[in-house]
Amino acid sequence: MVRHVSNAKFSLATVFSLLVGIGFQRAGAAAPSCPGDFAVQVLGSGGPVPEGHRASSGYLIWIKGHSRVLVDAGGGTFLRFGEASAKIEDLSLVAITHFHADHVADLPALIKAGYFSDRTRSLPISGPSGSDEFPSLTAFLHAEFSSPQGAFAYLSGALDGTGGEFKLDPVEVALPRAVPMVVLETSDLTVLAAPVSHGPVPALGYLIRTSAGTIAFSGDQNGNNPVFWEMIQGADILVMHLAISEHPDPVAAKLHALPSVIGKQAAGARVKQLVLSHLMARSLATLPENLKTIRQYYKGHVSVTHDLECFSPQPVAQ
Repeated sequence: MVRHVSNAKFSLATVFSLLVGIGFQRAGAAAPSCPGDFAVQVLGSGGPVPEGHRASSGYLIWIKGHSRVLVDAGGGTFLRFGEASAKIEDLSLVAITHFHADHVADLPALIKAGYFSDRTRSLPISGPSGSDEFPSLTAFLHAEFSSPQGAFAYLSGALDGTGGEFKLDPVEVALPRAVPMVVLETSDLTVLAAPVSHGPVPALGYLIRTSAGTIAFSGDQNGNNPVFWEMIQGADILVMHLAISEHPDPVAAKLHALPSVIGKQAAGARVKQLVLSHLMARSLATLPENLKTIRQYYKGHVSVTHDLECFSPQPVAQ
């Protein structure tokens, strides 16, 4: 409620304190964790180009109020992780889809933040094996953190658990492969990884499975690898990247799925909800047409997401 006061006199100090108080309120306001037993929160719904208010790729799995799995850590996800009130202490896995910068740029920042947390136990991190052009997960971590040659050698404790850092435990998924691989299995969740086609880039998609449902992540892919689609059959939610329109340039078409491919594959996999992310100017410019194309094939619920939005499996109708 706003009160209008006529002829009121305020000192400059009073006005300043009021404005500062408002500023601190806004700056300190954090988004709550996702409600419910099982949900995905979008930390970054954008891609490699800075556009509007979208961070690069990143997603957070919440289980009963705890931030348990981080999928990718693109630019801006460090900020969003804090805004989501997530805790590094709660993470059971960091799942990397591939080593493009818009998917891993904020990983060192998150690792450094762990130094100031209460976490002491190691943290599993999964990712693909490498190629001539891209490093494997293990090689990437050494390029980042090894001493003395690593880009962030002062964080070398991430490799061996020394210096007050918690240790990263790499789980490397060898590619190519014909079947999914279990990269994490605990008492309350299982995480599987499968290869996806992202042009020449070694890349993975993931499936998170709990007693409350399943959530799948496409990562960047052109939709052509059947192993991923077989893995996610019947998933409650598929977070799918919509980075291009139906008529892209040839290079983009090798890297990303056309809207028609998204619709056909999601329908064939019997996905219950489709959440579209990794949005770029080129896919947003023709968004109505892209959605129309997807809905020609996929008849389930479709959402175009924004940063910090939460999605939960829908309850089964009785």
